[in-house]
Amino acid sequence: MPENEPRQGLQFSKKTIISITILLFAVLMLAGALTQLVPRGEYQRVEGTEQVIPGTYTETEWKLPFWKVFASPGLIFTSSTAVAGVAILLFIILIGGTFLVLEKSGVLQYILSAIAAKYANKKYTLLALVVLVCMLLGSVIGVLEESLTLVPLAAAIALALGWDSLMGLGMSLVAVAFGYSAATFNPFNVVIVQQLAGLPIFSGVLYRVLVFALVYGVLLGFLYLYGKRIDKNPQKSIAYETDKTLRKKYANLDSAAILANPALKDATKIFVSCVCGVFVFAGIGFALQNASFVPESLHEYVGYLPTISMAILFPVGGLTAGKKAGLRGKALSGGFWDGVKAIAPAIPLLILVLCVTFILKEGKIMDTMVFHIYDLCNSLTPTAALLVIFLFVLVLEFFVGSGSAKAFLIMPIIVPLAGMLSLSMQSVTLSFCLSDGFGNILYPTSGIMILAIGMLGVSYGKYMRWFGKLFLLEMAVCAAVMLLAVKIGY
Repeated sequence: MPENEPRQGLQFSKKTIISITILLFAVLMLAGALTQLVPRGEYQRVEGTEQVIPGTYTETEWKLPFWKVFASPGLIFTSSTAVAGVAILLFIILIGGTFLVLEKSGVLQYILSAIAAKYANKKYTLLALVVLVCMLLGSVIGVLEESLTLVPLAAAIALALGWDSLMGLGMSLVAVAFGYSAATFNPFNVVIVQQLAGLPIFSGVLYRVLVFALVYGVLLGFLYLYGKRIDKNPQKSIAYETDKTLRKKYANLDSAAILANPALKDATKIFVSCVCGVFVFAGIGFALQNASFVPESLHEYVGYLPTISMAILFPVGGLTAGKKAGLRGKALSGGFWDGVKAIAPAIPLLILVLCVTFILKEGKIMDTMVFHIYDLCNSLTPTAALLVIFLFVLVLEFFVGSGSAKAFLIMPIIVPLAGMLSLSMQSVTLSFCLSDGFGNILYPTSGIMILAIGMLGVSYGKYMRWFGKLFLLEMAVCAAVMLLAVKIGY
């Protein structure tokens, strides 16, 4: 391959890898220091679950041996933390391999050419539709980690339309995470929190639909203004320098010749059909989770249906499409393997993220935080307490990424507190959901966010320069809807 020709597949720049690795190592050291400085304690839990028992908090003199901080990259594989990590690890391997096959076979170029040809003069209509669909995936079905597969494709589409890779990130992962926050029927936060709060499942949905519309409006408005800014001057893009190689790759497509290729057209139909199949299975999973004839003991496993279908259909669709487009034998398998190797630098980043979670859990400081927040809220007004709950869940996201894990940790404590403060359970549910999703793409301890920006070659600092303003806007919306919720007795 000539030196001036852009490399194929997802590429992680050395500068991005080094900067994120240093950041995560610093966060790991901070986590280790907290386990030594913060009082340790634990709640008793309902046997066989993570659900805490109120009133059972006790402090302990035990302290995490500091050597475990340095040994954590090996120790995590002896804990339950490794399960989630291995799942995401498999995801990024499949993304890397599939993406290179799509690119090498020409299927990706066909998709980009078709979209650019159809929406060249209507790209903001496309933006509005894609953001809406991605937000609905998070809000209704609870898709989050699965959206990693959409990031490189959305970034390529954004670049083909003259924007930058951050616009692609906004259309995919950010939109899904914001939909996850503005949850309407999300089984992983709305359903679990309402069950723990003793509320009818999906009750209060009309107000949550209003919240969804407001969050959608702010996100779309932000992306629209950012896109217009890039249209006027591409150098205004925060990712202008890091996108140069990608722009070169996607800016000079011979769309007419690509679209005239019948093999590529058929191959693209195969891949798109498989992707659509993921949405079908996600819908089936959502329906089964809320079907009366499905035992509650199976609900957790049914909830994995979107992830399993994505893990199967995405690479199957990509490999089948690659074969249909003309890749055979070693060209096909070798292309997939080259894609895996290209994305391999992301693996150490994910391991460091898991190490932080592991150390904080082993250090027994999270229950201490819950205990002291409970004491603080006792002396506050209902409005102030609701905002504190919101901020606490947002902070807790740094330590615990899973929405259901956070719910089992704090809801048994919050429910009796809300009763004492005359705070409605619907408002508490709203507060929890809003802070849960936004935090998923805020901190460097978020594996999916770190992997996503790594795919795009964007540093965490640049990402926060772009995302920070949007985050503050959405926080203002959250504060407004929570204050209104208390005022109207939601």
